[in-house]
Amino acid sequence: MHVPDGFINAPTSAAAGVIAAGAVAVSLRGARRELDERTAPLAGLVAAFIFAVQMLNFPVAAGTSGHLLGGALAAILVGPYTGVLCVSVVLLMQGILFADGGLTALGVNITNMAIVTTVVAYALFRGLVKVLPRTRRSVTVASFVAALVSVPAAALAFTLMFAIGGTTDVSIGKVATAMIGVHVLIGIGEAVITALTVGAVIAVRPDLVYGARGLTQKLKLRVDGELVDAPGAEPEPEPAPVAARTSHRKVWAAGLLTSLVLAGFVSFYASADPDGLEKVATDHGIDKKAEEHSAADSPLADYGVKDVDDARLSGGLAGVIGVGVTVVAGTGVFWAVRRRRTDDASPSDTTSMTSV
Repeated sequence: MHVPDGFINAPTSAAAGVIAAGAVAVSLRGARRELDERTAPLAGLVAAFIFAVQMLNFPVAAGTSGHLLGGALAAILVGPYTGVLCVSVVLLMQGILFADGGLTALGVNITNMAIVTTVVAYALFRGLVKVLPRTRRSVTVASFVAALVSVPAAALAFTLMFAIGGTTDVSIGKVATAMIGVHVLIGIGEAVITALTVGAVIAVRPDLVYGARGLTQKLKLRVDGELVDAPGAEPEPEPAPVAARTSHRKVWAAGLLTSLVLAGFVSFYASADPDGLEKVATDHGIDKKAEEHSAADSPLADYGVKDVDDARLSGGLAGVIGVGVTVVAGTGVFWAVRRRRTDDASPSDTTSMTSV
């Protein structure tokens, strides 16, 4: 759903840029509370994984493909504020290095793909976790539903922006119907990827899943043949599996290796059909005023390495480079935010020690 330059006019793009900048600023502050010794190492990896999986377009209808947006996955794994930053880092790398998503439309893309998906998904996820049985399976189910809904929500957000500042005269009703319809199908793919990933991490290290923290089981008593909550009893944690002993480093290494394989090898077999937005834009004339990307001459444009003739090798190298750059950039950002949190906490800690 990467919006290129020219789909949305300058005033609306600028307004979206202001919204995106404000949300990123708020997320930087909020991420200080989320990034701890468990989340900080994982956040950069989550950004790299999202970059890798976004290269894997999957078919959803005749002549149409879709790919992961990643907002729901990031929010559930590392927290909603950090999730906004994860997807924003991915979009920035894609726009600058790979000419994917317009640079003047960066605010539009961050608003749709990072902010809307994360906010909608995490709000729905938290609501579902509260009403479902307090088990890890419920976290996986809630992840599936939240991811599914987040994609058409982003499609609706694009439709509203197009209604305000679209550069072509196209019926908004037709745009909305086409965008939401195809992105419901894409949302199913998003939901499957999100649920499988969250489920895999929970199986190994449930404590690393931000959305699963505080998952507890209340003590039960059998009264007249029925199980009821024990009065006044404190909830006790659901026992962690033996696999939870897996170290942070092993999880990180496995995640990075998976990302490299997906981007460097599996991506060659991804669907070549246009994604949902591209297909709708072509079918309904939204792309009539699309502009060439300002980074079109980038050596990595269109996810290939310039002057490397072999398509498989070119795409694979571009994917590996993208994963590497994203994990380095993401990890740098999140460690800086984490360090800022530590620095901000130091004066109060010193004061407390002095008063004692």
